[in-house]
Amino acid sequence: MSVWDTSERKLLARTVADFTERELAPNLGSWEDTGLVPREVHRRAAELGLLEIGFPATVGGSGDIIDTLTVAEAIITSGGSTGLCAALFTHGIALPHIIRAGDRRQIERYVLPTLAGEKIGSLAITEPDAGSDVASIATIARREGDHYVVNGAKTYITSGYRADFVVAAVRTGGAGHGGVSLLIIDKDTPGFTVTRRLDKMGWLCSDTAELSFADVVVPAENLVGAEGTGFRQIMENFETERLTMAAQAAASARRCLALTIEWVSTRRSFGAKLSGHQVVRHKVAEMARQAEVATTFVHRVVEDYADGAPDRTRIAMAKNTAVFALDHISKEAVQLHGGAGFMRGTEVERHYRDARVMGIGGGTNEIMNEIIAKTMGI
Repeated sequence: MSVWDTSERKLLARTVADFTERELAPNLGSWEDTGLVPREVHRRAAELGLLEIGFPATVGGSGDIIDTLTVAEAIITSGGSTGLCAALFTHGIALPHIIRAGDRRQIERYVLPTLAGEKIGSLAITEPDAGSDVASIATIARREGDHYVVNGAKTYITSGYRADFVVAAVRTGGAGHGGVSLLIIDKDTPGFTVTRRLDKMGWLCSDTAELSFADVVVPAENLVGAEGTGFRQIMENFETERLTMAAQAAASARRCLALTIEWVSTRRSFGAKLSGHQVVRHKVAEMARQAEVATTFVHRVVEDYADGAPDRTRIAMAKNTAVFALDHISKEAVQLHGGAGFMRGTEVERHYRDARVMGIGGGTNEIMNEIIAKTMGI
C-alpha cells in the first residue's frame, strides 16, 4: 500500500471531496466573478479540521506534508482549482516562519486564530523591483526604540486584500540577504494601505494586491526570529511551497485528463464519438502518460521530503515536471473540448488559465532549471 493510499488518507480525501462537491465547486464561479473567497469558507474549513493539517501539534496542528497535499489534491480533483487552494490555504506560506520562531505571544495572536478560520494571514515578499531576488528587497524597517518604522511597497501579494496581517520581508540592515528580516504587520496599522486589487489572467477567486507602507509603526515584538535571519527563513519554506505547487499542478493535470476522457467518450462528431477517432485517442493517451509520470515523480520526491531527506534539485525537477505536464494537458483538454473549452465557466478553461502561474510562483521554471544546472557543474 502506498503512503498516499492508507485508510486514513482515503477517508481524509473522501471528506475533502464531499466538502468540495457540496460547498466549494458549486460556488467557485461566483467567487471568481467577485475575485474573493468569503471568510465563511475559512471558518467552515477550520470546522472540518482542514486548516490545521500539516502544522505541528504544538500549535494544535496534525498530520504531515503528505496529508496537506492529500487535501489540496482532493479539492482539485473534485472540482476545485489551484486558485481556490491559493486563497484558502495562504496560511501555508504565512504561518510557518512564525511557528518556527516559537514566540508564544505571536503564536497566540496570529497562528491560533488563523488555524481556527478567524483570521487570514499573508506573506509579503515581492516588490515592484524585486521578485525572485529576495536579497534585493528595498522596503525599509528602521528601528526606533521599541518599534520599527516601515516604508516601502509590495506587489503580487496573494490574499493581500483580505489579510488581517502580513508577514513582510523588510530591510533592517545593510545590503544583501544579511540585512533582511521578517516583520508581522497588522492590516489596521496607520499608514498600511492596500493600494490596489490586481486583476489577473487566472486564480480569479484568489485576491491579489499591491500594498503600501508609509511610516507604519510596528512593535519590535512583531519581529519574527532574530534580525537579519529573514532571508534564511524564507528559503527554508520555499521547498515546501514548491512541492505544494508541484502536487497541485499534477492534480490539475489529472483532473483535466478525467474531464477530457468523459467529454470524448460522450461527445459525437462526424457520426461517431470523439474517442472513435485515432488522433483523439492518441492525444488522450499522451495526456495520460504525462499525468502519470508527473504524479509518480512528485509523490516520490514528497515522500523523500517527508522522510527527512529533502533534495533541492529533485524538488526543482518535480515542480518543472508537473508544471510542464499541466501546460500540455490543460492545452489539449481545451483543444479537445473545442468551442466549449474556450467558454468561461467550463472547468478545463479554468485549469488552462490557472496553469500559467504554476511556472511562475514559488520560483519560475527558469530558476528551477538554474538550480538543476548547478548540480550538473555547468
